[in-house]
Amino acid sequence: MPRVVKHPDIRRGELLDCAQALFFERGYEATTINDIILKAGVSKGGFYHHFASKEEILAALAARLAEQAVERVKDILADPGLDAVGRLNAFLARSRRYKLEDASKLRAAFDVVFRPENIVLYHRVNAASIAVMLPVLARIIAEGKSEGVFDVPDPETAAETVLHLATGTHDAVARVIRAADSSDADAAIEALDARFRFYGIAVDRILGVPDGSLQFVEPGFTRAIMTAK
Repeated sequence: MPRVVKHPDIRRGELLDCAQALFFERGYEATTINDIILKAGVSKGGFYHHFASKEEILAALAARLAEQAVERVKDILADPGLDAVGRLNAFLARSRRYKLEDASKLRAAFDVVFRPENIVLYHRVNAASIAVMLPVLARIIAEGKSEGVFDVPDPETAAETVLHLATGTHDAVARVIRAADSSDADAAIEALDARFRFYGIAVDRILGVPDGSLQFVEPGFTRAIMTAK
């Protein structure tokens, strides 16, 4: 039977699909590159043509999920009836809704990337997501600056600062994961909620808007994500 030659983008997408399915089915640690190769029906050379390692394919998955998240809010980004604050809050609310819908998968991913030994992987996944989200956030901040709502000298630097500031929640999320199913779970979740609220205020002040203008968390959201099975 002649070998089927597919466009590199199609083959890469198939590898990502297979890896994602296996990661959620078996777990990241239990899935090997050979498992992905077998499921995708490619050679080792075919796999390594696209990805150098399992960590790299996870980072690519993070980028793809971020791109899908942006695709889901395109109507919000294009809505002429929203000002910058309204657009950003609508963007955040829609993102939270989709995260709740995918809570069990998100929680499974957290179990991997928030392990102490996976801190480098965490930063790699974060960098892949930030690369996708940066131009989107910078555009909204630039809009707010032109409206006279956001007081920032450089929208792109402000967007980058906001996105990188979010990595400061790493330890608080890791504590919730370690405390799962223990008597410390509620306190850890409350502490994470407080961290998110503080992060929201920090972003308000970076952008020069009154405290509470932007809503990064809502009642019950953190608990729903962190207790999902």
